[in-house]
Amino acid sequence: MDYEDEFAHHSTPSFDHVKNVIKDAEVKGFNPGLIVLLLVGGLLLAFLVGNYFLYMYAQKTLPPKKKKPISKKKMKKERLKQGVSAPGE
Repeated sequence: MDYEDEFAHHSTPSFDHVKNVIKDAEVKGFNPGLIVLLLVGGLLLAFLVGNYFLYMYAQKTLPPKKKKPISKKKMKKERLKQGVSAPGE
């Protein structure tokens, strides 16, 4: 019985402090981590979309890339592969 007498003056635990914590947990603005995430994500998205539009614009407006001229040596090899003799031989 000493055990019961030892805790007789203690009251049962109350959950009032838990209710106060829940009441204080109102929305107090955005989480700073969320702000950084949205900012970085928005910048990345804007960068990718901007690059896409620039690519599409360049495809429409820039002239096609010029091909490098084929050397005479390569032309001779190609003709020999096809079975046509090169002129002068």
